[in-house]
Amino acid sequence: MALSMNAQYVDLGLPSGTKWKSENESGLYTYKQAAKQFSHIPTLDQWIELKDQCVWTWKGGGFDVKGPNGASIYLPAAGYKEPAGETRLIEPSGYYWSATKLGAETLWILAFTSNGAGLNSIHHSCYLSVRLVH
Repeated sequence: MALSMNAQYVDLGLPSGTKWKSENESGLYTYKQAAKQFSHIPTLDQWIELKDQCVWTWKGGGFDVKGPNGASIYLPAAGYKEPAGETRLIEPSGYYWSATKLGAETLWILAFTSNGAGLNSIHHSCYLSVRLVH
């Protein structure tokens, strides 16, 4: 697993120096699929930093996330899919994997609706969006 040579990463001016990929990976993934296919899935601490250090502005179908240095990324609301279900959009919503486990079968995630973003947990077999970091 390596970073894509064509990937563009955005320096938001975060204290950790983390750079966020400019776009999501295409599709929805279980955590095991995401971990097998991609390196550099953000940790819970990286999501916390993004949530706390940036200005989040709702732009209809997702959030514009502006860093301390004025650069920004867009996190689209893509919903999620349950293991045996259809893709679900609640109001629209976004669900993004972190690489940080909460339990044997659950991981921390970033979840949002137009009302704001928060940290939550979900079973590893659900299908969520993936945004990579460098």
